[in-house]
Amino acid sequence: MSEHPEKKEKRDYLDADVSDEDIYAAMKEIPGYLDITPGDFREVYQTAYRHALKRITGSVKARDIMTKKVFSVRRSAPLEEVADMLAREKIAGAPVIDENGKVAGVISEKDFLSRMGIKDPGTFMGVIAQCLKGKGCVAISIRAKKAEDIMTSPAITVSEDTPLQKIAGIFTEKNINRVPVTDSKGRLTGIVSRADILRYLPFKEKE
Repeated sequence: MSEHPEKKEKRDYLDADVSDEDIYAAMKEIPGYLDITPGDFREVYQTAYRHALKRITGSVKARDIMTKKVFSVRRSAPLEEVADMLAREKIAGAPVIDENGKVAGVISEKDFLSRMGIKDPGTFMGVIAQCLKGKGCVAISIRAKKAEDIMTSPAITVSEDTPLQKIAGIFTEKNINRVPVTDSKGRLTGIVSRADILRYLPFKEKE
């Protein structure tokens, strides 16, 4: 599949950083006498917020937030074709699928740089600097290779039933920004990114 990702509607976020002024204003709006201090009010609100966030992230599944139209490449795709697609669509990586539509791996900019012998370039100019120090273009060494030759495999994937909360944990643990979603047979059905999670949540965790 090589189609454009679906555009998702951006949602407003509710920041949990409530000021004392907000608390006093809220207490004044509630009719009747409130036998509670502003400090207790804040504690109740923050506790309720955490419970709500846990409930939401636990009930929402990958299928609810994933982008269904995914840029992907075949195992046998020449690297020139893969690089052209990544550049054209302005993405950093893509799932690699086999002839049955199953996810065989993931290919990204890091895979290209690693196979070209470029270690931690830092920036695009870092890549240029290392190229200039060598003899000729360092990409020539991988020109004849295919996606399956340099992809990261096995790929980290999640099922359509994986809770949002678990996906967020995988992003943190594995230090990745996106993960392919597969059906019960391992076939690619979508992809979830950090941006997908942020667009879905009605709350925004305080950093």
